[in-house]
Amino acid sequence: MKRALLCAVLPLVVALPVPQADANERDRKFFESVEGEWTGPGEIVAGKYKGTKFVCTLTGSTPNGTIGMSLDGGCRVGMFTQKMSAKVEKRGKGYSGTFLDGADGKGLDIVSGNVDGKKVVFSLNRASLKGAMLARLPNSNTMNVTVSVRVDDEMVPVIGMKLKRVDGTAVGAIAQQ
Repeated sequence: MKRALLCAVLPLVVALPVPQADANERDRKFFESVEGEWTGPGEIVAGKYKGTKFVCTLTGSTPNGTIGMSLDGGCRVGMFTQKMSAKVEKRGKGYSGTFLDGADGKGLDIVSGNVDGKKVVFSLNRASLKGAMLARLPNSNTMNVTVSVRVDDEMVPVIGMKLKRVDGTAVGAIAQQ
């Protein structure tokens, strides 16, 4: 009898949606894990500048009072450095923000996003250009970032980066006093 009841109830429990408070906490933990100093190589893997290699140094932080993150710093190609920044915050059930100065300037708008475990995917727009950015944290000291653009009906990766934490502190390992 217990087994029959368990078999009937378990699928219903598994199908229940995650409460918003739990989802918010999960998202907050992901963004807090991005806090700190990051550096590493990247490469343009498609398009006019295919094969161009660069090195980025970025600082991750989280805004006070809201769920999200910002990454600020720069990427160097040879002796030239390009300022880089991205800011994203939770708005309703999704995310919005800007890469560089947004689509009204020389950057992109972040129009939606979703955190799923140790990765986040953001949708990027600029006029007719549509794309996505995937950031994955395989461990507390590594962040892999891929930026892809839509070409016809296919997403084509154009930029890849492999960043390492250089501040020596895995944020998730700090106990709150």
